[in-house]
Amino acid sequence: MTRRETNRSRSARALLVGSALLALSAYAEGHAGVTAPASNAESAARTAMSEHKGIWKWVVPPVKMHGMFDDHDPIGLVAGKLIPADCAFNWTDPDTHRLICFTTATSLEYFLSSPWTYLAEAEKRWRALKGQLSTPR
Repeated sequence: MTRRETNRSRSARALLVGSALLALSAYAEGHAGVTAPASNAESAARTAMSEHKGIWKWVVPPVKMHGMFDDHDPIGLVAGKLIPADCAFNWTDPDTHRLICFTTATSLEYFLSSPWTYLAEAEKRWRALKGQLSTPR
């Protein structure tokens, strides 16, 4: 691979990452006022299905799943944003068996390119963001 091809690959990758983070950020801003589902699993599933129609959304779990980072997307955390996820896209850490929830399939696929790196960075950012949230202003 020549130096020019390597630079093009890096530029394309940076553009893809930037686009994904921008999309996640826009999604989080648009869903900031999402309320918690009802306690009844059947009505929660119905509500979730009515909110997420379309071919790009997997089946929303009928019961509330509890993932790491209080159900926030780890790729969003790496970018410094709190992006709520409904666990329709998820991954279980094979070592610790912890559930990690994602907002989109793109976020999940991006995470899977280097899960341990993103997980470590997300945990570090999560601790920092939790400290900012609990500090009175």
